[in-house]
Amino acid sequence: MQQYTKHRNVVVIGAGLGGLSAAISLASEGFQVELVEKNDKVGGKLNILEKDGFTFDLGPSILTMPHIFEALFTRVGKRMADYVAIEAVETHWRNFFEDGTVVDLCADPENQRRELEKLGPQVYDEFQRFMAYAGELGRETETGYFAKGLDGFWDLLKFYGPLRSLKFDVFRTMDQGVRRFVSDPKLVDILNYFIKYVGSSPYDAPALMNLLPYIQYQYGLWYVKGGMYGMAQALEKLALELGVKIRLNAEVAAIEHQAGRATGIRLQSGERLAADLVVSNMEVIPCLEKLLNSPAPALKKVRRFQPSCSGLVLHLGVDRLYPQLAHHNFFYSDHPREHFDAVFKSHRLSEDPTIYLVAPCKTDPAQAPADCEIIKILPHIPHIDPEKPLSADDYWALRERVLSKLERMGLTDLRRHIVCEEYWTPPDIEARYYSNRGSIYGVVADRNLNLGFKAPQRSGELRNLYFVGGSVNPGGGMPMVTLSGQLVRDKILADLSGQ
Repeated sequence: MQQYTKHRNVVVIGAGLGGLSAAISLASEGFQVELVEKNDKVGGKLNILEKDGFTFDLGPSILTMPHIFEALFTRVGKRMADYVAIEAVETHWRNFFEDGTVVDLCADPENQRRELEKLGPQVYDEFQRFMAYAGELGRETETGYFAKGLDGFWDLLKFYGPLRSLKFDVFRTMDQGVRRFVSDPKLVDILNYFIKYVGSSPYDAPALMNLLPYIQYQYGLWYVKGGMYGMAQALEKLALELGVKIRLNAEVAAIEHQAGRATGIRLQSGERLAADLVVSNMEVIPCLEKLLNSPAPALKKVRRFQPSCSGLVLHLGVDRLYPQLAHHNFFYSDHPREHFDAVFKSHRLSEDPTIYLVAPCKTDPAQAPADCEIIKILPHIPHIDPEKPLSADDYWALRERVLSKLERMGLTDLRRHIVCEEYWTPPDIEARYYSNRGSIYGVVADRNLNLGFKAPQRSGELRNLYFVGGSVNPGGGMPMVTLSGQLVRDKILADLSGQ
């Protein structure tokens, strides 16, 4: 690595999974890395709260593609299993409908057949045909977009060529892609809601997003033993072993630059840290606005990378058990199109939202006191829109609608059994993580706005500034932001080799 000695000093802004992954990936190549984080712990949105005997995972609740995390350890001769334990979740998730239908998505094929035949004799065959299509999308994406870190439409066209690019079902939305193979409306809703991984609408997202079921079934759905935050702790331990310096409670005020290159960062305290390279885990648009004070033309270039949805996040500790729940659950809207249009078109709170509900004690009872459990509730809601502001009362009214819906659909007397609550709205998310307008998943996947692409990892402003995390390719979610840290290493090494 002697060829990189002139560029060895790297500052990484933000210790989310993307920042941790970038720090580990660059340290493993001999770079001297300092990781600065404004909050009091690493992990970014992968966060934890212990309250009244309950342990709440505040952020992501599903782990997929564990091999992406494993790669950080194996590259430096370590075993991930020595740092963190994961276990497969057999019932991927349980789906509840207003008419009383309950159907599971399962890892086991025979269980899956039995569950889907509840919807009709032809439904499992439809599912199989859809999964063959999803597999084609997924495998094509893995060979180029993921493996090579393709960073936009022209990169994709160059790698795949015009004819092969058509394999991505480019002329359809995600919903249209589902309906090519599936006629049962409930299975359509189930497959459409895989879009939850990227916080977008199946009616606007490109059909490529139908690779998401393939990813889940191919690589499994996992839980981190002891709580999801254990993955952040494992990466923190690995980073420290590799010599990464981690500063907590250290907020960045500015990226300093001269002659088109970043020279380092300035902390809110006034301290300056010099750097040959800067990697930002802060989302692209907030970074340009807050840390670079970028002019309007630079901001206009990235406006197509609009924020994903946000969420109303309820973490409830309840003093009873709800045996009908699985670890992961969805309670579907009776009017899915209206729900998505409310969130993504009119930027209002849905009257009948689809609700994602996590009950982690089904896998890990130790997360709550005896005879109690955790109910995490996440309906998708609009990101902050300054032109259509929502009030605290608006958010609280949605909380009441959501709890009423859950009680109506079987969680009897849920409100009466709440003994502990943590409640977050988009302004809370924006303040804690500086996410763009309180978004949870980075950039929205919209075929008309951005063809489903996120912002490039290389800065368009400074030659030695790079980005990781959910606002850049390959996108949001635990595995993708972790992959972004590995891909940025590859880009940096390629760029330095060419100098």
